[in-house]
Amino acid sequence: MATPKALVLRAAGVNCDRETQYALELAGFEASRVHVRRVMETPALLDDVQFLVIPGGFSYGDDVAAGKILANQMLHHLIEPLTRFVAAGKLVLGICNGFQVLIKSGLLPWAKMDPATANHDATLGWNDSGRFIDKWIYLRADSDRCVYVRKGDVITLPIAHGEGKFIPRDDSVLETLKRQDQVSLRYCDGQGRPSPEANPNGSIDDIAGLCDPSGRIMGLMPHPERFSVVTQHPTWTRGDGQSVDGLKVFQRAKAALA
Repeated sequence: MATPKALVLRAAGVNCDRETQYALELAGFEASRVHVRRVMETPALLDDVQFLVIPGGFSYGDDVAAGKILANQMLHHLIEPLTRFVAAGKLVLGICNGFQVLIKSGLLPWAKMDPATANHDATLGWNDSGRFIDKWIYLRADSDRCVYVRKGDVITLPIAHGEGKFIPRDDSVLETLKRQDQVSLRYCDGQGRPSPEANPNGSIDDIAGLCDPSGRIMGLMPHPERFSVVTQHPTWTRGDGQSVDGLKVFQRAKAALA
């Protein structure tokens, strides 16, 4: 097939867009960085791409709540083109602040953009520590449904967030997510075992990433774009990090579009 195209959505305060574009290009995408206001002016820009990525950072300074303003722009100005985009089976990935945007816009967990119900079933709250956390962590891929991961893999990626604690509305939401195989990533130790020490923010059920029921929309708190080349791993000179786990997320997205 022709080289798939990806659009990295920019906004004021977003600061991981260039790294995300670079990782996409390494994975074989033709990637461009486009400001949300340009997409609002010309929604047809979405028609020409197969992959929408909302990168990490602090969109609009997190002044209202993390990701809320960008999510509102999507809900009130881009709901129709984004609904068509998802219905066409295209891919959407939200990283860190982008995960927060997907939750607050309703694209996660159910892929239903509705201003009246978005963010009703889940949210991402302050880390239990009350502090910003910046470190490398382990994750276990737990979903057969999600196209971005391979179930059973234990991977390592960096995190950098203050509001990363996943909180479902209640136990029924959590049970639905598990029953529908939507929990794509969980925090774990290096052997894939969950533990309070391995969970950096207190996320319920150790959840670090979610997909929608189709498996083609995913949000995650860790930053795969920050591990797209081996030398980004802190212990690469000792032979660790030879599996470039972040790049694989984007490579699997490309494979899902083949």
